[in-house]
Amino acid sequence: MCWFDKHNTEAIYMDIRQETTTLCDGRTLTVSPDVIGDFRNMPFDNESFYLVLFDPPHLKNLGKSSWMAKKYGRLFPSWEDDIKQGFDECMRVLKPNGTLIFKWNEQQIPTDKIIEIVGMKPLFGHTSGKGNHTIWMCFIK
Repeated sequence: MCWFDKHNTEAIYMDIRQETTTLCDGRTLTVSPDVIGDFRNMPFDNESFYLVLFDPPHLKNLGKSSWMAKKYGRLFPSWEDDIKQGFDECMRVLKPNGTLIFKWNEQQIPTDKIIEIVGMKPLFGHTSGKGNHTIWMCFIK
């Protein structure tokens, strides 16, 4: 997760899950969003936000109850349509000239494939994380 402060009143944290679980190393993972919702059908009006961070699940080859699935979520067989729908929803809720930050980890699915699916090239991006597999992409509506 990329939040410095999930309780910052300037942000709305949305996730489809609300749960507390223990990871394989004994740490507690708590997912407690402000809004429980599906990124494919967000419960917000059109043009609601100046900035949206899209951090969808990025793993498809893992067990349903694995610690990585618990921590990051997992992609369904319909993942290509799901990512496209999520991207389109992000653009729908962005105000004109709003900014979308899209976080992706390409260990299993390359970023080029994601850009092809969403149908729009980012303005710029930056790789980070262990092994430089995570890319942060910036899109402007």
